[in-house]
Amino acid sequence: MFKEKNVLVMVSGSVAAYKSATLVRLLIKSGANVRVGMTTAAQEFITSKTLSILSGNDVLTDLFVGHTSDIVHIDWAKWADIIFVVPATANLIGKLAQGIADDAVTATIMASTADKIIAPAMNDNMLANPAVMRNIATLKKDGWFVIESAVGFLAEGYIAQGRLPEPIDILQQSAVRLRAKNGMLIGKKVIITAGGTREDLDPVRYLTNRSSGKMGYALARAAAEMGAEVALITTIVRENIFGVTNIFVNSAQEMFDVATHEFATADVFISAAAVSDFKPAEIAVHKIKKQADDGLTLNLVQNPDILRTIGQSKKSHQIVIGFAAETQEILVHGQDKLIKKHADMLITNDVSQSDTGFSSDDNAVTILIPNRSPETLPKASKIDIARAIMTRVITLK
Repeated sequence: MFKEKNVLVMVSGSVAAYKSATLVRLLIKSGANVRVGMTTAAQEFITSKTLSILSGNDVLTDLFVGHTSDIVHIDWAKWADIIFVVPATANLIGKLAQGIADDAVTATIMASTADKIIAPAMNDNMLANPAVMRNIATLKKDGWFVIESAVGFLAEGYIAQGRLPEPIDILQQSAVRLRAKNGMLIGKKVIITAGGTREDLDPVRYLTNRSSGKMGYALARAAAEMGAEVALITTIVRENIFGVTNIFVNSAQEMFDVATHEFATADVFISAAAVSDFKPAEIAVHKIKKQADDGLTLNLVQNPDILRTIGQSKKSHQIVIGFAAETQEILVHGQDKLIKKHADMLITNDVSQSDTGFSSDDNAVTILIPNRSPETLPKASKIDIARAIMTRVITLK
């Protein structure tokens, strides 16, 4: 998202100013061209020398000192593609909301048409102050992306909301929101399932599979990047993705109940979870004990078929997509599943491959769509595969 972008990082006088150094470093690593501006108060918490070394550029602290250009703030404003205000104090938020440009930082921001991202960081009582809340609301209305403060340990010595999120979280949320700004799925609801379901045998043991949930989470991120409202029905606790509502379940029956309920108001359903085909006919009340040298016989019954049920019930405007995790005759099984499940798209992949199977960060898939030739996507990161899949989803209907 930030590769070869010109990014301004504006730092204000918060205790959390030290985190701006990490943010600058992460942006540099992502391939961005970075410049830094600092308010006078910010220089009380972190030196301009530190941020100059990390960014590889002089730091803007004054409009009139140390610059050959007479209108340095205009030059920097035109240069920027993206502006981060991290951290943002109540004072700076108020100035920006009210259009006050009385120093190098505010003057540069006011003169720029770049995408703007702001991350408030302050005492919880200050954050809850009605004036601060009004100013933040004004910035949102003006088109700013506001990164909500986190709940955590504040400088005052107690836990409350007002803590600056970690820089990596700020970048990840910003990347999703910047991509979603003109997304092709704005106004659409996408339901995605992820992870391997768990079928209880007794209070201790359960049946499951090797699914890591990574592909489902990647699809959720890709859908959010396209502006969709996303509900991720998952058995795996991984990351929190901006724009994605996580709904945690365990068994196939629980996933079935939630998925069918959510699908009633959805535009797209993607079944990326590895759903257990079978479950124990009965769940033991107590832990199953060994019986001498005898083995254990399990009486299993079929779980509900989530993909097929939803495929059969879809309306004309709804799209249903399934995954086929196979170990042999990938296309044969995939084509068969595409038809039987009434899917609009079926993604097949060979999970027997160690570099693209379960738990891998990469994948290689073949996309099957009725009346179209199979399309193979070669090995790539799961997020890149997910983005490629989502671009094809919007062409279906």
